[in-house]
Amino acid sequence: MTLQVELVSPERILYSGEADMVVCRTAGGGEIAFLTGHAPFLGALDTGVVRVKTAAGDQVAAVHGGFVEVRDNRVIILSDVAELAADIDVARAQRAKDAAAGDEDEAVAARARAEARLNAAARA
Repeated sequence: MTLQVELVSPERILYSGEADMVVCRTAGGGEIAFLTGHAPFLGALDTGVVRVKTAAGDQVAAVHGGFVEVRDNRVIILSDVAELAADIDVARAQRAKDAAAGDEDEAVAARARAEARLNAAARA
């Protein structure tokens, strides 16, 4: 038995299909993995990496907020901003990380977004 997974951003559907496991980072909760038969779950996503593990290989994306819902072997991830690892411009993400200097909330958030993009690209 597999999970039915939808990974969606406002711009497009990044992944739609079956998976053996989904791993994501929830706000304030850390990383969580979903397998078939998981209890119903609704959580807010933190900036981080989503891994959709399939028989054909992993689909990896950087997400910047949103929600994850799990119910009846279906995982729906709705992200404010999401980018597949294969689409990430690593040099641009590194420049964004380098430019995000300081301790202000905006700089910290920009650095976290850049690091999520770099981590996703490294896992692709």
